[in-house]
Amino acid sequence: MTKALVTRSADRAWGATVFAGTRVPVDTLFDYLAAGETLDEFLKQFPTVSRDQAIALLERAKIKADAEATAV
Repeated sequence: MTKALVTRSADRAWGATVFAGTRVPVDTLFDYLAAGETLDEFLKQFPTVSRDQAIALLERAKIKADAEATAV
């Protein structure tokens, strides 16, 4: 069994999806990037999230976007 990348629990972080083993909501990474911050800045502010976790999440988001893309 593969270790979970993200988790969600009603009694943690207001039920938000968080990086496994942390209380850092996944949305926070996307908010940082949307605001023009770097991945390094995010990791500096949230040291409980590993670089591997953040990159794996971004890779999953890319795969999901590719899978949902509509051919034109």
